[in-house]
Amino acid sequence: MPPAAETAASAPTSASSSAPLLGVRGLEVSYGERPVLHGVDLDVRRGERVAIVGQSGSGKSTLVSALFGLLPGAGRITAGSIDLDGDDLLGDASRVRAARGRRIGLVPQDPASSLNPTMSIGDHVADALRRDGLRGERLHRGLVELLDEAGVPEPERRARQYPHEFSGGMRQRVLIARALAREPELLVADEPTSALDVTVQKRILDHLQTLVDSHGTTLLLVTHDLGIAADRADRIVVMLDGRIVEEGTPRQVLRSPAHPYTRRLVEAAPGVHVAEARAGVAEPAETTDARSPDVIVVRDLVKEFSVRGQRGTVRAVDEVSFRVPRGTTTALVGESGSGKTTISRILLGLERPTSGAALVDGTDLATCTRAERRDARRRVQPVFQDPYGSLDPTHTVQRIVDEPLRVFRVGDRASRARRVAELLDAVALPADTAHRRPSELSGGQRQRVAIARALALEPALLVCDEAVSALDVLVQQQVLELMAGLQRRLGVSYLFITHDLAVVREIADNVVILRQGRIEEAGSVDDVYLSPQAEYTRELLGAIPGASLLG
Repeated sequence: MPPAAETAASAPTSASSSAPLLGVRGLEVSYGERPVLHGVDLDVRRGERVAIVGQSGSGKSTLVSALFGLLPGAGRITAGSIDLDGDDLLGDASRVRAARGRRIGLVPQDPASSLNPTMSIGDHVADALRRDGLRGERLHRGLVELLDEAGVPEPERRARQYPHEFSGGMRQRVLIARALAREPELLVADEPTSALDVTVQKRILDHLQTLVDSHGTTLLLVTHDLGIAADRADRIVVMLDGRIVEEGTPRQVLRSPAHPYTRRLVEAAPGVHVAEARAGVAEPAETTDARSPDVIVVRDLVKEFSVRGQRGTVRAVDEVSFRVPRGTTTALVGESGSGKTTISRILLGLERPTSGAALVDGTDLATCTRAERRDARRRVQPVFQDPYGSLDPTHTVQRIVDEPLRVFRVGDRASRARRVAELLDAVALPADTAHRRPSELSGGQRQRVAIARALALEPALLVCDEAVSALDVLVQQQVLELMAGLQRRLGVSYLFITHDLAVVREIADNVVILRQGRIEEAGSVDDVYLSPQAEYTRELLGAIPGASLLG
């Protein structure tokens, strides 16, 4: 068991014997006339690490918004109390504003939307320091020290840069620096690493823990990832439909869950299955025509990019070769910058390789004719990470799903309507979904719509770029089961691009591990997971959160 998991097995005795730093009693929140939190009671003791887990819509983020007095729209607290070490945070709005940053800090989920693109990195941190009266040289020295402490390299230089010049992991470090700038007593981290690959996620969480410990800060961690909760918390609180349904140490909650919902969460957590041999691995689909048995053939692929301000080029993909047998799933796995997205863009015809070949269903998109390119694009379709961002919010589901049919002039209006109905049924959505818009659907439903649209032209291959990384474990499990069922029925092949090795274990037949544009290891999922040969592969597998406690 890792040290973090050992620590998490029992909450600190000193924390349990003291009065709570944060005490929530009977908290009820409504949006308009609709109640969403129902009598929530929560204690967080000084020095404790508490994780709140639950699926989307369980009330986690609403609880966080209530703590900060930031409920959106028609949201309002209708009953209960929030006490921060003797201060009533519901009694006076000015008291709540004064507590933000100074006594209670927030690390939000999405660094891309939480940082102002027109402000330098230094200004983001300096804003927090100015509230404590720092000016001039003291202000500059303070922000550089905070960035350095948060693990931002060359903080003096990088403080002058802007958010778009930082990676996702570096942007998250900036948010951590800003949240800790005023040394709050309580730090609330709301899904702080959900968009990061496992090794970066581990480094960020390790560093966050070090900072929390060194500052003596209490941590409230909000996450849908049970593995992170298992590794990082002294106590886990499980929420469902605006209520707390179970709480206890990680070992109590995850090894012996009492509530049926908690048992479902544990069973759906991919980390449970990482060390198990898979049953029923798909065989390549038999072909009855002259097509190649491989739907993708990549040979000696190289892609180089010019970088502004630098001489020469950067090699993003370096002599990569692999195949995807028809009717199976191959996962491309690696950290940010490993080259996996560049390979997918070449296969989708969105980039041209510098050298080498990438064939989709026998066609090389870099050398084919315009007619061959159009035909090939019918046979390969993408499914993106963010189903809300990839679906036009002004269109109905009917129009979204039949768009490929209209673009390729397939059928008439009546036949396309029938095809949309068939596709919605195939992805287990009710027929009336066709008349709704993306904003009226849940995240899982939106991803099902994205899959239905991708299947409209009966492609041979779906390129799935982080297609389930933004979903909570229960919805993720449903989408993965849906994709596996579609593969069995339709024989569609998947190239599954992801940073989540636990999910790969669930869905893939073969895996290709990439690092800095080169293949570190490749083979069947069982071979790579049970007997990894490369040190880098072992490092990736060791970074999967919660495997020791969940597995």
